Amino acid sequence: MTTRRTFLKQAAASTLCTSAALNYAKTAEAKEASKKEVLDIIDCHTHFYDPSRPQGVPWPPKNTSLYRTVLPKDLRALPKTKPLSGTVIVEASKWIEDNQWLLDIAKDDPFIVGIVGNLHPESETYQSDLKRFAANPLYRGIRVSHKAVEKELTAKNLKPFQLLLDHDLELDINGPPAMLTIATNLSKALPKLRIVINHIGNTALDKNGPQADWTEAMKVASEQENVFCKVSALVEGASRGGVKPPGELDFYRPYLDVLWNAFGDDRLIYGSNWPVSDRAADYATLQKIVLDYVAERGTEATKKFCSPNAIKAYKWIDRKGRAAHLS
Repeated sequence: MTTRRTFLKQAAASTLCTSAALNYAKTAEAKEASKKEVLDIIDCHTHFYDPSRPQGVPWPPKNTSLYRTVLPKDLRALPKTKPLSGTVIVEASKWIEDNQWLLDIAKDDPFIVGIVGNLHPESETYQSDLKRFAANPLYRGIRVSHKAVEKELTAKNLKPFQLLLDHDLELDINGPPAMLTIATNLSKALPKLRIVINHIGNTALDKNGPQADWTEAMKVASEQENVFCKVSALVEGASRGGVKPPGELDFYRPYLDVLWNAFGDDRLIYGSNWPVSDRAADYATLQKIVLDYVAERGTEATKKFCSPNAIKAYKWIDRKGRAAHLS
């Protein structure tokens, strides 16, 4: 005969088993959902051009492997580790009207979420050019060389960059590692101007690990809350001098550690520098390296890196109906 005590023990055990089974099912369900979750990945550094146009292109040079027609459909067709949701195009042509050419090809293509143009701060038409292109909501900022910024800072002329701020646009800066100090100086002069460092400051990557001056300059730049860093051209940095860049994450980890220790999870942005990156590694390889690293930082950090951080910097308009604004 079952005693009352035995009955209660059996009932409690049954409850625990049921609870454990439910918890296991929920965990398994969460893991399965995680596998199916699609990241919203925006590649924030690509270049498109068409040498077959009647006027040709000023870049890239004819004698390089880059001299071919490269359009958004070509990026979409590439094998990838994870699918892309869209891209921010960075204009490399020095021709002013090529800013409009990009806006025209982006007009009916929601895959393109923004354009970073190429304008010349020293030009007499800079102000009118900026006003014209900024009227298009796809135009999200411009990219300039570190020398252009340094020239205006030396002359104590902040007007070209203040105009960007007036139009709520950002500034991409490109150049050698010395650009980090220049970006820092500009960020202090205009603390509300959103500044994006290109290609992790174009440092060379090798087996010896990060150079101390690059590490320190990156740390100092990150102390300015209006400065972001694009984790782009990673494989190119490891292919200097014709060296074949490694495909293993551990080679890049010390450099990525410097970036995340400096900027944290909120101001680092995903970019490829495609098709220039093709000369060092295929798209799937470069994408896997950085996504494998950021995955170690957790789901939330991965999501931020793939899109929301870039929305803070570029403030693009989401063309797929999702709310893409600062909350």
